[in-house]
Amino acid sequence: MAKSAVSIRVCGGDLEPDEITAALGSAPSMSYRKGDLISPGRSAAVWKYGMWILKASESEPADFEKQVDQLLSTLTLDFSVWRSLGQRYQVDLFCGFFMDHRNQGFTLAVPTLSALVVRGIEPGFEIYAPTPEEEAEYWAKQEGTAHKEPE
Repeated sequence: MAKSAVSIRVCGGDLEPDEITAALGSAPSMSYRKGDLISPGRSAAVWKYGMWILKASESEPADFEKQVDQLLSTLTLDFSVWRSLGQRYQVDLFCGFFMDHRNQGFTLAVPTLSALVVRGIEPGFEIYAPTPEEEAEYWAKQEGTAHKEPE
């Protein structure tokens, strides 16, 4: 895959971000409480639930295992904390994969899957296909590099 974005998310109606930060041992990349303004200063719309999000650095090309390791290495190893959070809130791993051409795939390594399972983190995948223009650009670049003379 051309690029990947990965985040651990904890979500719930009564979620207090500071409580999640204390439990997991790391500050979030982003958080909000139920009732917080969605866009302060723009409208009166409010969040219907609370959310705590920790984002990994985006990776080009995609490196899912490295991103998961980056996230988990900053969070608690106490599985009882993860079980407790999982009983109170929805805990998941958002995984966005961006293709630069059709028929791309990826694998999930067993150690990475095991690390998620023991913490009760459910991975969810969003795979973004390239636009026809992006795909044409990709293949044009590939064709151009195939005919270049070695230096």
